[in-house]
Amino acid sequence: MSVIEVEAAPPRRIYTRAVLSNCPECAGDLAVLRVIGGRAGCEYWTMRCTECGGIHLDILKPNQASEDDGGALPAA
Repeated sequence: MSVIEVEAAPPRRIYTRAVLSNCPECAGDLAVLRVIGGRAGCEYWTMRCTECGGIHLDILKPNQASEDDGGALPAA
């Protein structure tokens, strides 16, 4: 029988900014309702405020390396 090695954790994605944690209208806490994967590695986060009940959409885009920095490109 052959042995298959599996990584314990998926690779981390690096995004250009952090996800909202407080409601921009009333400063209440936000609860994540759904995370949807989009094109080019983007993620769409739908969140609901626990205070006012407002729905907010946050779009996270992967951090794009510039051509001259020589770093690795983010995982898509």
